[in-house]
Amino acid sequence: GFGIEAGAPLGLRLAGYRALESLRLEKGYRAWGSDITPNDNPYQAGLGWAVKLKSGLPFLGRPAAEQAANSRLAKRLMTFTVDDPAVMLAGRETILRDGKAVGYLTGGGWGYTVGKNIGLGYVRNANGVDDEFLRSGRYELEVATVRVPAALHMGPLYDPTNARVKG
Repeated sequence: GFGIEAGAPLGLRLAGYRALESLRLEKGYRAWGSDITPNDNPYQAGLGWAVKLKSGLPFLGRPAAEQAANSRLAKRLMTFTVDDPAVMLAGRETILRDGKAVGYLTGGGWGYTVGKNIGLGYVRNANGVDDEFLRSGRYELEVATVRVPAALHMGPLYDPTNARVKG
């Protein structure tokens, strides 16, 4: 047959939306409508690698992409984790850097593979959000009015080199 039983010897099993959401967060894959909206450019969202400006070919939005590529980023989408398994991240939690609100999570959930709470969210700073700014801060998330320590990650939590994806 072609049912779930046929794939069981190969490890096939039912996986719902929350499982897919968990895997997406662990990999840092962006979701349209929450992590990426018309208000965000690819460079802010960490997707500048997908914009092919060097080709010289025209495309819809090229002038805006060129301007974004050559401008200081006032916000960047980053990954955060919280070690306390009792803290549940769902999105919209405030991101604090050195005690000051700098953004909010666009999505969150439990990462089953990495065993941590994960949130994606934009860190904002009018003077620019470069790697040094991101790395030099101490982060917390405000979850249900309680500030909890959070770690900022510069890349995906799971398979950061894409070895499994390309495997």
